[in-house]
Amino acid sequence: MGYQPGRAGLSIAEFWRPQLSDYRTFVGLDVHARTIVGSALDATTGEVLRHRFGCDLSEVVAWTRSLPGPQIATYEAGPTGFGLYRRLLESGTACVVAAPSKLQRPSGDRVRTDARDAFHLMRLLHLDEITAVTVPSVEEETARDLVRSREDTRQDLMGVRHRLSRLLLRHGFVYDDGAAWTQKHDRCLREHRGGDLAFMTAFDANDETVVQAVARRDRLDKAITAMAEDSPFTPMVNRLGCLRGISTLTGFALAVEITDWHRFTGSTIGAYLALVPSEYSSGQSRQLGGITKTGNTHARRLLVEAAWHHRRDYRPSPSSVLQARWDKAPVAAQLRGQAGNERLHHQWVAFTARKKRPVVANVASPASWRAGAGPSR
Repeated sequence: MGYQPGRAGLSIAEFWRPQLSDYRTFVGLDVHARTIVGSALDATTGEVLRHRFGCDLSEVVAWTRSLPGPQIATYEAGPTGFGLYRRLLESGTACVVAAPSKLQRPSGDRVRTDARDAFHLMRLLHLDEITAVTVPSVEEETARDLVRSREDTRQDLMGVRHRLSRLLLRHGFVYDDGAAWTQKHDRCLREHRGGDLAFMTAFDANDETVVQAVARRDRLDKAITAMAEDSPFTPMVNRLGCLRGISTLTGFALAVEITDWHRFTGSTIGAYLALVPSEYSSGQSRQLGGITKTGNTHARRLLVEAAWHHRRDYRPSPSSVLQARWDKAPVAAQLRGQAGNERLHHQWVAFTARKKRPVVANVASPASWRAGAGPSR
């Protein structure tokens, strides 16, 4: 069974690997915001065709469909998204979105142009050397945009809070009366607003930015919570919630970032999240380094944050908050979650006994998902 074009929103991972012998024309597309360059190879005649387009995707689709069929096209995943992929599938042209980090490039090639990149993609596609990314559906992509907007807002909030606290520090105010950025902390900040006009203006500008960022974060939290309770991602969010440290926001973010958990095995999900050690080995020497950090950054950060919760002593009877999350999940997921919680805490105990640094032990804890601590399918 070969690749089945014409079904928008479905990724290459949902079909058998394309049988490239079934295709006559191989198309490489170098896609940018305002220009697209195409290079096509007719495998029967050996003819190579090139074309340059504007930003109109209809022209690209029409040119691709005018080539001798059946056709298969490829372009690199990037900021232009997956609109071209879906348009090509709807028109009946098979398409593969290439993972940029997996593209093979000659080490001595020092000349790069759009035309050469398109030809290179076409050649790799013809040689079956393209590593495809999993293309999300429109619903999955919009949900991912939502959680990434929340992540951007979190980073913005950290930055503006840092600027405000450093402004006060330069003027001699150091807060040491409990946790920062609580209501009590906010009252103390406003008590130090006094001074000359320039300082008060700078304080008000930074404080207003903090208030706006908090309000924006709260709105996004509310939207994510509502979507997590009633959407196609709800079952996965409920199952993920059986693990300590994974609340609704974290579970929803993991669900939309990873989407199809069935495409991973216990070994490959660790590599996808970049929670495997780097390695520099040659000949008789073998050297392991830190984690690769080449995978999904957002999902990895969420798991590392959640892993800190497993450092605390584990009690067989869950807390009221965890029990409420368990009540939403199937019994199989509850049992899997309980076993995972016990094992992850025992991992912490073992690392502590070996005098591992806490930051190293914490990163190693979510890495143990490779052994099956993840949610039951």
